[in-house]
Amino acid sequence: MDLGDFEADNSVSCRLTSEIPDICKSEDCCLGIDEAGRGPVLGPMVYGICFCPVSRKEQLKDLKVADSKTLTEAERENLFQNISNAKDFVGWALQILSPNTISTSMLQRSKYNLNALSHDAAIGLVQFALDSGVQLKEVFVDTVGPAEKYEEKLSQRFPGLEVTVRPKADSLFPIVSAASICAKVARDHAVKGWSFREDLGEVDTDWGSGYPGDPKTKAWLLKYQDPVFGYPQFVRFSWSTAKNLMDSKGAAVYWDDDEEDGEKAAARQKNTSMLSFCHRPTGTTAQGAAHQSHRFFTERRLQGLGAL
Repeated sequence: MDLGDFEADNSVSCRLTSEIPDICKSEDCCLGIDEAGRGPVLGPMVYGICFCPVSRKEQLKDLKVADSKTLTEAERENLFQNISNAKDFVGWALQILSPNTISTSMLQRSKYNLNALSHDAAIGLVQFALDSGVQLKEVFVDTVGPAEKYEEKLSQRFPGLEVTVRPKADSLFPIVSAASICAKVARDHAVKGWSFREDLGEVDTDWGSGYPGDPKTKAWLLKYQDPVFGYPQFVRFSWSTAKNLMDSKGAAVYWDDDEEDGEKAAARQKNTSMLSFCHRPTGTTAQGAAHQSHRFFTERRLQGLGAL
């Protein structure tokens, strides 16, 4: 699987697609939707769709597709190759949601939770299939949130389609199993080949499962935590695990407001003003030593202003 487009900029969301089989543009088709990487604090979440003619969906069983969570990595790779080799009647598309996309969406001023983000990713992929000329008739979805409400939402959004939303749909419908495999293989490749944009030196890749409860994952988060700027973009800042570690291990900072001078207020509270990390008197720190900007600023070519 070629993730070159995502690897070129893994800070944003990216869509990858197969070629659309001609038969899918002329016959009624079924489509399955599933995701991989919803729970981890590390790496992207990937939404996948797989589609084929209704008349040939039983042939998916010949490909021996199954719920990706029940398969080894090698088995998933082999099954994805089987799906790719069936390009005369099977197509797929993926939406890779970067950790940065997830975090900035969830932490924005207007509430945008993970369920809403997931629903929108799924809707976008269904719309992509329709816009590409796939003659969709049936859609099968592994649920996010209450199945009945999600099914109603999708049915209203796509009134011409027969929508079925079920828990564990990846183990019930082969077309969802195929989507599950595509999504999981893409996430595995994205995590393994992650390119760290930050200057971290030789990065320890022994981060465990990536799930918040994994001791290895917690240890990795602590190792690569910056006390002011947090974590590399491989980490989902919006996860409570990351936020709690920043609250307990990060630098205590006073956020300046308009009510009083930030530096004086911070000093009164025996704290540090946020502005002190952003600008110092020309060329020096408060103690008179030469000051070097944090990489957060140098990597973005940002310079401090003496006055506005």
